[in-house]
Amino acid sequence: MKRRFLALFDRYAVGALVLTLGVGWALWRTNLEHESDYKRDKKDRLPKREKVRRWLRTSFWPEDGAPGVRGPTDGNFGNPIRYRSYDWLFLMRERLRQHQPPQEACIVYLDEASHARMGQPMNEPWDRRLHARLVDRLSAAGAKAIVFDIIFLEQKRFADPEGDKALAEAVARAGGKVVAAMSTKITDEAWGHRGTPGAIPPFKALVRALKVADPDRLEEITLGFPQLVPSYDQVVRRHPPSYPPSKHSLEWSVSSLLRSPVTLGRDEAATQEAEKVERWVNYYGPPGRIASVSMADVLDPAVGQEIPDAYFRDRMVFVGSSTLTKFSGERKDSYVSPYAALADEREQFMAGVEIHATVALNLVRGDWLMRMDLRWVLLIVVVTGLSAGPGLLQLRAVPATGAALGGVLLVGGASYWFFESRHLWFGWLIPVVQIGVGWLYSLVFNSLRLFLRNQRLLQSLSSYLSPKLARKFAGEKAEELMRPGATKHEVTVFFSDIAGFTSISEGLDPDDLAHMMNQYFETAVGQCVFPTDGTVVKFIGDAIFAIWNAPDPQPDHAYRACDAALRFRQQAVQESNGRKLVTRIGLHTGEANVGNFGSRERFDYTAFGENINLASRMESLNKYLGTLTLLTGATYAKGGDRFLTRPIGRLVLKGFEKAVEVHELVGTLEQRAEFAELHVAFAGALAGFQAGRLDAAEAAFKAVEERWPGDGPTKFYLKTISELREHPPGAGWTGEVELKEK
Repeated sequence: MKRRFLALFDRYAVGALVLTLGVGWALWRTNLEHESDYKRDKKDRLPKREKVRRWLRTSFWPEDGAPGVRGPTDGNFGNPIRYRSYDWLFLMRERLRQHQPPQEACIVYLDEASHARMGQPMNEPWDRRLHARLVDRLSAAGAKAIVFDIIFLEQKRFADPEGDKALAEAVARAGGKVVAAMSTKITDEAWGHRGTPGAIPPFKALVRALKVADPDRLEEITLGFPQLVPSYDQVVRRHPPSYPPSKHSLEWSVSSLLRSPVTLGRDEAATQEAEKVERWVNYYGPPGRIASVSMADVLDPAVGQEIPDAYFRDRMVFVGSSTLTKFSGERKDSYVSPYAALADEREQFMAGVEIHATVALNLVRGDWLMRMDLRWVLLIVVVTGLSAGPGLLQLRAVPATGAALGGVLLVGGASYWFFESRHLWFGWLIPVVQIGVGWLYSLVFNSLRLFLRNQRLLQSLSSYLSPKLARKFAGEKAEELMRPGATKHEVTVFFSDIAGFTSISEGLDPDDLAHMMNQYFETAVGQCVFPTDGTVVKFIGDAIFAIWNAPDPQPDHAYRACDAALRFRQQAVQESNGRKLVTRIGLHTGEANVGNFGSRERFDYTAFGENINLASRMESLNKYLGTLTLLTGATYAKGGDRFLTRPIGRLVLKGFEKAVEVHELVGTLEQRAEFAELHVAFAGALAGFQAGRLDAAEAAFKAVEERWPGDGPTKFYLKTISELREHPPGAGWTGEVELKEK
């Protein structure tokens, strides 16, 4: 646990931390107004120290947590992340729970069908007598407010005094229910509240007509700025700005007309402050979610399709253009919908009048969105950077991916809860990007680290595993092999030793000795042990300790070990100082404790147990028997019988209580004819010895010696018979030979 904790502070974890925090801060910083502050500082010629102080304040810790209302620019790389955070909340809501369409408003569209049915040209203003009829119709139906998202142009070629008079009279009859748009132009400076747009006097003819109709009721016509200010991607996300006390947005004018709570401050100053608060549009659904009808259906319905008065009663009725009402499909007063990612082509754009209706509904219903204080967002960014950076670095690919997905779901779920329950939103994709960056850093770093570790492990394993096994354990089983501890395995143990190595090495130059031994081990391991997939546990001086059936299971492990021993015989005999290097080998099969003993940084894969010692003793037994390769009965039973062997007898080794059946590994079965006569003669003599007929056995062994004078086991038994005559065995003796020396 302590090690894991300390790993959080290594240089790689610090790099991940810096990366995730840096990405989060860079994206979070796009919410701030440092650029506009810098431009203002430059214009105002503030002292350099003051400029730096203001830049630091706005870049790291804004005073009010709000970014102001300056329009975003296309060049700001953080805007896509920030604004997708806003858009995707609506997409999630649309997938999880369709928002019920609000009933407080509806729209009357001046659509293409209305142009055609009512004979209105596509490139000229509508006849204002039709607007007058519409006002009378809606007023009589009980509409709460009639909102015109239409700029009534004052161009002489469209002059229509009679139409202006008819509209003015209808507005007067409506009794203060009409809200009309007044033309204005919102500039970049207007966003910063450093200037306010001037009102262009709207529809002068209408005003004059109103004065004539009823001079005392002119104030009953309510005016508002209809301009919407989209983000760089043409999505309207923020409520249009107002400039109290005399210049209000169209939506604020509607809300004031209906005396909504948001417009009823304690006093005039409080109301003006409430009007300037930054608010974000809470869309109720994709384009078309708000109820709408065609202008033609209201004024000139088809037979049987009259729209009842109840449809408009107690509703705000917005009047404006639909998406296509200009030249050859040219879009007019339409904006990209925040639902565009999941919408078809016809639903990707939302008419401006529907956005006005949505914003007015937000104000009337009090369910507009607010952006979370940037200080809280910064805290989220910091916490995410601290956890996603060093945290994911400690996990492997699959757990890191799971943890990253869990973090994304947690952030997304929390943001959706704030959105639905508290009408708050924040740039939740910023921590998601941080998590993604942390995950990618973890994936790349850990993959590279795993590759380098596997390369080092492969290099290490290559010293005692065959290339095939080294590649296997450096990959899928690396952790298993490196894990400290041991398990019991049945293994075949191989011990080799160079006969007379001490005398051979005496007088040799160290470099010559090293060259000789390196060449010997290269041949022994590369040509004998590794081709049979044996595991070289260690080199002990001139001895080789190897095992089979661990770490990789090998059902024919005894056969493989015997095959490796025979391969020694097939190699060219090396010489040193005129003396041949003769290798003696001992083999035994049995259970042993096999595993990694040590630490993760420095481990020793080895085997322990009595059976390891027995294999070593079998190798030492060769010098007493005059043989080169001996194996126990256990190895013979597990696979040694597939080779040509000679039973040597049952020997009780020093330190072992039970007799061990010993066999000499002679060669392959194809060599049986070559050794058949010797083996038959030796077997007969051995049978007499084990039966206790020492005289007959001695005569038989002497006959073998005369025929094969260099046979070591024969000499061993002749010497043993001589010793038994001096010290006869006890009753019940079955032919075991007890060795007094190791």
